[in-house]
Amino acid sequence: MDALAIVCREEGRMAVEKISVAEPKSGQLRVKILACGVCHTDSAARAGIIPVPRPVVLGHEGVGIVESIGAGVRGFEVGDRVIIAFPSCGHCQNCLDGRPYACEELNRLFFTGELEGGERPYTNEKGEAIGAFFAQGSFSQYVLCDARNAVPVREEVDITLLCSLACGVNTGAGAVLNRLDPKPGDSVAVFGCGGVGMAAIMAARIAGCSKVIAVDVVRERLELALELGATDAVNSAECDCVEKIKEITGGGADGSIECTGVPVVVQAALKCLARCGTCVLCSVTGEAEVPIALEPMLMNPSVTLAGLTEGGSNPATFLPRLVRYYKEGRLPVDRLVEFYDFRDFERAFEDSHSGKVIKPVLKF
Repeated sequence: MDALAIVCREEGRMAVEKISVAEPKSGQLRVKILACGVCHTDSAARAGIIPVPRPVVLGHEGVGIVESIGAGVRGFEVGDRVIIAFPSCGHCQNCLDGRPYACEELNRLFFTGELEGGERPYTNEKGEAIGAFFAQGSFSQYVLCDARNAVPVREEVDITLLCSLACGVNTGAGAVLNRLDPKPGDSVAVFGCGGVGMAAIMAARIAGCSKVIAVDVVRERLELALELGATDAVNSAECDCVEKIKEITGGGADGSIECTGVPVVVQAALKCLARCGTCVLCSVTGEAEVPIALEPMLMNPSVTLAGLTEGGSNPATFLPRLVRYYKEGRLPVDRLVEFYDFRDFERAFEDSHSGKVIKPVLKF
């Protein structure tokens, strides 16, 4: 099947090209994409910060309609609306134990452009193989993906508003609900109020936290965070955020979520904790070595620094839960979205990079 896709052929550059999308093999789906979110991970791959073999179709927050189904696939019908979540192999020990976010094949499936079977699913008119980022490459009118990575949406909702559930919202909300698992009345500080941080703020309110503290340097984002569930907003450019959080919580936060990747912010997210608190790291730092004095910061107060991929979620069960929260009005992710025609992808990337828009979404 022919389709138009945004193909990245060299560092920093993408263009709309005509590609051919293969027929689904055993265990695969072909999906007509309605929309796909633009994530900072796509920007990092485009810029070469994440080394992805080119040519490649980026995009890993795709939603759409099942167009055709490969042999052996159960639980899907043509016409089903789906969110395409992060890939996992399904057969390593972590996948078998219900931890696909810790799949042993994670890096291969995320970053080589290959599907689980090892194929690159797209070709151009010259027969050149083109890869698919995160084993989906959803900056395309049609995509091929493994059925285990697609989640049906049964609720009556506009799924084009739910692209970020595939990655960004899954990451932030999952960090709170799956890893921190706070008790009602606990306090949580969220560092960085982009898409991941805003999802963490919403999830902390869902969990019944008494103090949900948003930390950022952009006033407009802090104002939106207060509307979405934060009880307090701290502008770290105007005060000592660690001392302010300790003041608000009466000694320190029970948990923190770090979404910026800035080493000094990681330090602050640890230092603001109460004894026995946990900081969940949802970001990749921009430096090879993060200058954190771990011994005094971790051992004496008995705090935990936890790394976590994709919100520690099993998409098959966690994403329907998030969809329900959205439908109930408890996870208003639509407040983060601005739509762009897919041919206007450059502006969407620019607005994402500048912070003008929290979640740009390309519509196909």
